[in-house]
Amino acid sequence: MATELNPNNFPVLSYVMDRLPSFTAKSSSSDDDKPPSKSDPSSSSSSSHSIEIVTQMPHLAHPDVIASMTSAIADVSQTRSVLRTLGPRPDHETVDKARARLAEIDASLSESFEEIALSPDDIDVAEEKEKKRKEAVDVEKTWYNSILKLNELHESYEKLLKEGEERLVRIYESAEKNAAAVAEEEAKEVEVNEEVVSILQQAEEKPLDRVDLSGRKLKLLPEAFGRIQGLLVLNLYNNQLEAIPDSIAGLHSLLELDLSTNFLETLPDSIGLLSKLKILNVSCNKLTTLPDSICKCGSLVVLDASYNNLTYLPTNIGFELVHLEKLLIHLNKIRSLPTSVGEMRSLRYLDAHFNELNGLPESFGMLTNLEYLNLSSNFSDLQDLPASFGDLISLQELDLSNNQIHSLPDAFGTLVNLTKLNLEQNPLVVPPEEVVKQGVDAVKMFMGKRWVSMLEEEEKMANMKEEMDQANADWLARTTSKLKTYVTEVSEYLGSNSPKDPFLDQQL
Repeated sequence: MATELNPNNFPVLSYVMDRLPSFTAKSSSSDDDKPPSKSDPSSSSSSSHSIEIVTQMPHLAHPDVIASMTSAIADVSQTRSVLRTLGPRPDHETVDKARARLAEIDASLSESFEEIALSPDDIDVAEEKEKKRKEAVDVEKTWYNSILKLNELHESYEKLLKEGEERLVRIYESAEKNAAAVAEEEAKEVEVNEEVVSILQQAEEKPLDRVDLSGRKLKLLPEAFGRIQGLLVLNLYNNQLEAIPDSIAGLHSLLELDLSTNFLETLPDSIGLLSKLKILNVSCNKLTTLPDSICKCGSLVVLDASYNNLTYLPTNIGFELVHLEKLLIHLNKIRSLPTSVGEMRSLRYLDAHFNELNGLPESFGMLTNLEYLNLSSNFSDLQDLPASFGDLISLQELDLSNNQIHSLPDAFGTLVNLTKLNLEQNPLVVPPEEVVKQGVDAVKMFMGKRWVSMLEEEEKMANMKEEMDQANADWLARTTSKLKTYVTEVSEYLGSNSPKDPFLDQQL
């Protein structure tokens, strides 16, 4: 039968499929859990194949490997069960006849419908004839379609067999590697645990100023680490830590803490008690937020939170981290920087590329000591820069590539210390592309001249306004003077005893 597997073509798949529960009825429930009997003549060939393949691939005897393989070929097993119920694959001639007959039926049905449509019968009679004719044809078409469908199922089954064998081979290869890795990891874990215990014992006997446990595959940091007095540097880079104990707050003298390349999703609030901490590296983790308490680490000089899932920074981070000189937040999902970032007056290096920044706060221009700035690859989110950008008087390197910036800030030309500039992949209009191609000096000169022209135009407009205001004032003074004279003359006229002119009295 076509559903039976050839061990020569599918050795691993045959072995695993032979160990799947049968989908046919069994003689008794007590037989359900029994493997195929080796003494059963019907299974002698299968047993021989099983012994041979297990000898060649010993990990096939491991229950976990078999369970994984069984799960991986569930689709093959289900398809085999269905095909066993539906029957063997129709031969090529039967399939061709079914296709030809279906084409004939469709053609005949079309001709029949045309005849009914052209007949003199009324609409109801014609519709009834059409309905009966279609019902009669549908029965026959269903039979031929089932032949084609069965053939397609068998074709799919053959593809599944090849894919299934490939899947099982990959699983076995992976199991071999994992077995070796597990043995190696278990040996290392014993060594690591012994090393951790040794460090804690040493700390009890004498002060330690540096602990390096990088690359040890640590999954847990003991609470006792928080009691190591005098520790200055703690390196936990490249482990498997999912949490840091609150007891870390006990490391009052800690200056450097490296938690990069772990599985951390949060940092403990107690981290804010590390008041002397100068360097904190939490890059390459799974952090979605930084705790607000991190702002209390007022001695921080370097903060690396890159390669995480951060969406924002703490609101007051700039007000309290006033000594921060280097901030790395690239490869996150940050949409905006807090206004307080402008208070980081010591900041010299800021890398925020590959985020979702939609702009910078106006206070950004207060970072007058900033020397390096990378805002590249914020793509469609970053479209403009604040007017205060020109106040970054210390800026030397600037990368704005891969954004949607149309125009540089008017005061861009005042960045006199700028020596490196990348504006690639932006729809820039100001400055024009031909100026950008000439380099950073050409861009600064163009923007500087444009800025001077704008200032001159503003001054000219201000002078014109002043002149107009003065002219209006002079006109008003003259008019007022004339009016006063006229009023005086009229008053004198009305107050005199001389004969009055009736016409003038009437006009007045």
